[in-house]
Amino acid sequence: MDLPQPDLAKPRDAGPPPDEASSPRADLHDALGWMVLGLAIVIASWKMSRLEDQHINPLTIPGLVPGLLGAGMIIIGAILGLRSWERHRRESAHTAPTTDDTARLRRKRVLLTIILCCGYSIVLIGHGLPFWLASSIYVTGSILALDRLHLAPDLHPFSLRSLSHALLVGVGSSIVVWLVFERLFLVRLP
Repeated sequence: MDLPQPDLAKPRDAGPPPDEASSPRADLHDALGWMVLGLAIVIASWKMSRLEDQHINPLTIPGLVPGLLGAGMIIIGAILGLRSWERHRRESAHTAPTTDDTARLRRKRVLLTIILCCGYSIVLIGHGLPFWLASSIYVTGSILALDRLHLAPDLHPFSLRSLSHALLVGVGSSIVVWLVFERLFLVRLP
């Protein structure tokens, strides 16, 4: 009995299968949502008190960081919108309809993301763990968990390399965030 042999000529990391990629229309809707949310944050941060009567340094006003984050969301949303518009132009005749499996997978990803975020904010933060350690656990766990949710999980096998990559990103990002908030913004984190 002959077993099918893997096609070695095909590159292994060629990206997600076509039926797993999001549609350009969904990306455009997401882009508009991020831009509207970013604009709302910029407007709200602009309306915050600048504490001028207390002679506060302009770099430490309460609305500065949220305003910058809102502006970043607008920029990232615009980039996503332009990318989806360009992709729609290129693939207008080749887009396949969304299957039930893809829709189910997307719902699983959203549910898993909500569970991970709630676990981070309710269980890990503020219960004795240092911020950098709690954030490292959250980011590493999120990468490992979300990387396993694919229509073709055999394309993304769990390996020592994927674990080390997740640990490196998790620890590195949490330390950078901790240093930026503690040293640059002078905000004490839990």
